[in-house]
This record gives sequence, C-alpha cells and structure tokens, in this order.
Amino acid sequence: MIVSMTLELKDIPGQLVLALSPISELHGNIMSVVHQHEEKTPRGTIPVQVTFEIDQGVLNELTERLENSGVRVARVGEERLRSSVSVVLIGHIIHSDIGDTIERIDSTGFAEVVDLSISMPAIEKTSSAYLVINAVGEDELKKAVKILRDVAETKDLLMIEPIKLNSGAA
Repeated sequence: MIVSMTLELKDIPGQLVLALSPISELHGNIMSVVHQHEEKTPRGTIPVQVTFEIDQGVLNELTERLENSGVRVARVGEERLRSSVSVVLIGHIIHSDIGDTIERIDSTGFAEVVDLSISMPAIEKTSSAYLVINAVGEDELKKAVKILRDVAETKDLLMIEPIKLNSGAA
C-alpha cells in the first residue's frame, strides 16, 4: 500500500536519515520526501512529508521504530489516489452546473476532483475552470477523463486535456 506520513524532526544533523532508515529497513519504497526546513511546528520541530510504498503488515512496527528513535509521527494516511490529470473547461461553467460535473467524477468511486479554480470575467462571458482529477490508477484515470469529456460535450463546454498526466502519490 502507499502511505503518506507526516513526521516531525528535531533541527539537528542526521534526523532525516534517522527517519528514512526504518522505512528502507522494512523494505519500503520511498516515493517522495518533502523536507520543509524553513517551516517549524509549534514544538520547534521541522515537518517532513514522506510518501512510500510498504507492506501494510509492517506499518505499526514502522511507527513504533520511528517513535522509539525520537521521530514524532504526526500523521499517517493511506494514499488511495495514485494517478493525476489536469484539464481546462471553457464555456458557461457555473450555468452548466459545475457541482453536477464534479459529482459525475466523484461518484465513480475510483476518481475524484481534488482541485478546482474558476475564472469568470463577466456574467455574459464564457468562464474557464482548471480541474485536477486523481484516480486509483491509469486505467481509471482514463475512464474519468472520458466521463468528463462526455459531460463537457453534453454541456457544450470546450475541454482541453490533459495538461499533465503522472503516476505516483501526490
């Protein structure tokens, strides 16, 4: 399974290696590390977001090892949505019920709209919407894009796709 974990590290040399070693020792595959050295938590620690693939059976052992070594585990969550695409819709976005459009993707159970930005220059002018859709895999992502394409055609919206297509946890 893919896990997203937020860790809090002391601001001293060697802490990042201390945090990542147990993941490797338990045969985890590290996918991304976001180390925000300039940010501090209220406790004065540095937040680090780590995304990795690991056997679910060793997740509790990993958490214990981290805590026992002095690394605070602030959050653990399973990352279900692994593939992502960005698209732009142009037309009368609000009047064509953007909520319904989003619901068509979200109701699939395998994909969801995770980001939405709308630009509306004037009520009588066309607007544009930037959407990011995440899905459990590439095939499901393609199905979600097809659903959105069909909805856009039905609602007379121009769909520009895909802006970016990538795998891996976000």
